[in-house]
Amino acid sequence: MPGVGNGYLSVLGIFPKEVIFGLTSQIRRSAVSIPSNIAEGCGRNSTKDTLQFLFIARGSLYELATQLYLALDLKYLEESKFQETTTKLTTCKKLLNGFINYYQQLKT
Repeated sequence: MPGVGNGYLSVLGIFPKEVIFGLTSQIRRSAVSIPSNIAEGCGRNSTKDTLQFLFIARGSLYELATQLYLALDLKYLEESKFQETTTKLTTCKKLLNGFINYYQQLKT
């Protein structure tokens, strides 16, 4: 999933300075966690371990979506940037779910 982190981290530049260490920090951690957990899962020796890390990555995707909705509600994020970012997020969710489905089929 190329650009997972960069796509979401790019919205942080428009946040007010007061929230840099709060919501932006959470967004940054979630965005970095997604590809990190996918990579770690792919490096595991068993399908079960790989799936566990893919599920963690998926949880981070949902966490990131929630944080973006909060940013929109708090008016830290413009609607157009929110739509652009959540479109990428939806694509990542679909790709990750496909990856999970593939590994679940290997498991059976």
